[in-house]
Amino acid sequence: MPQQTFSYFALVLAAGASSRMGTCKASLPWRNGKSLLSYQVEQLSLAKIVPIVVLGLHNFQQTQVPEGTIVAINHYPSAGKVSSILTGLKHVPQFDCLLISAVDQPRSSWIYQQLLKTHLSSSEVPITAPSYQGKLGHPLLFSASVRSHLENISEANLGLRQVVQTFYPQIQRVNFDTSEILLDLNTPEAYQAALQMQA
Repeated sequence: MPQQTFSYFALVLAAGASSRMGTCKASLPWRNGKSLLSYQVEQLSLAKIVPIVVLGLHNFQQTQVPEGTIVAINHYPSAGKVSSILTGLKHVPQFDCLLISAVDQPRSSWIYQQLLKTHLSSSEVPITAPSYQGKLGHPLLFSASVRSHLENISEANLGLRQVVQTFYPQIQRVNFDTSEILLDLNTPEAYQAALQMQA
């Protein structure tokens, strides 16, 4: 009997204009001498999750990513984050678990591994999310049963937030002792504060 294989994918959303940051977030220096984008993709790969990076036409050359990474181009990133999710989904085959994260939400591989392990331990759970001191963080992990909901999101119906609201009572929360799961590097101030925490 052939061994059963499982498919774990991650959408890394990196097509935005980074207007609040003032410079391309994907190329900002982060840990291990890598950029935010290359670091996040590396950590996902270490966790055995296949990264699918969604870039915009303005930063499509930011492809300093490991072999095995799928790169998708969102030709209309100004349409919002929903357009990047829908673009990425077109490159996602059948999956057992789909992780969605933004390029400005870097996480260590062990966090991805713990989330994936917990998510897969409960076959009926639609969404798994990390939690720190009672506050939900990122990334979110989705079961295959939620795919049709993801494919029907729109800016008009709150995008990914609508999917989270629909399944909110069923979200599996994974408690962490690190505030890393709350990192969201939207502004120069948040980015500099995060760098100082690593020093």
